[in-house]
Amino acid sequence: MIFANEEYYHIYNRGIARQPIFADKRDYERFFLTFSFYRFLLPPVKLSRLLQLPHDQREDILNAMNTKSKKLIDIISYAFMPNHFHLLLKQNIDNGISIFLSKSTNSYTRFFNLRHKRIGDLFQGVFKAVHIETDEQLIHLSRYIHLNPVASFIIKDSELISYPWSSLLNYLDGKSSILELKSVLSHFGSPKNYKRFVFDQIEYGKKLELVKHLTIE
Repeated sequence: MIFANEEYYHIYNRGIARQPIFADKRDYERFFLTFSFYRFLLPPVKLSRLLQLPHDQREDILNAMNTKSKKLIDIISYAFMPNHFHLLLKQNIDNGISIFLSKSTNSYTRFFNLRHKRIGDLFQGVFKAVHIETDEQLIHLSRYIHLNPVASFIIKDSELISYPWSSLLNYLDGKSSILELKSVLSHFGSPKNYKRFVFDQIEYGKKLELVKHLTIE
């Protein structure tokens, strides 16, 4: 697929042979840090160097990058599950999505393999991507992503409000230093309205007829 600048895409991949890509909290946190870091075009330091710095220095660098550095992509929403992930991205720079995903997944694979004493590929081939063509698709896909932990039967309906490995909590707060929330929330007027859009139709997340052609599972 050729990715166009200023366009939105649903990105998905799973573990090879459906094996887990996250074993515990540390893995989830590392993947989040990795994709947060590699969304920038020219990071001022390598990720390996960043991780050697004290926490305060690390946060200062990340905050400075967020305000001053050009980004390959904008991250609109995400959800991580034990053996797969979903991202909703907007490309800002030519080849931005491909560069971002290559760097992020390669870096995380090295970390995961070293930590869990394994070798070889972690992800199942090349990532899958679908172009989002309308605002309606955009908002419904954001809901699909946020409901995916429930739709995948990883958590119970009642646990969605506290699921830590998706961007839903950022949407309910209406703020994030990493995500670009406006593209979706601007259609709802307030985070409260978006919450209703998601939670009032949790069962819809298990059917998803409106975005069936946008899902890649």
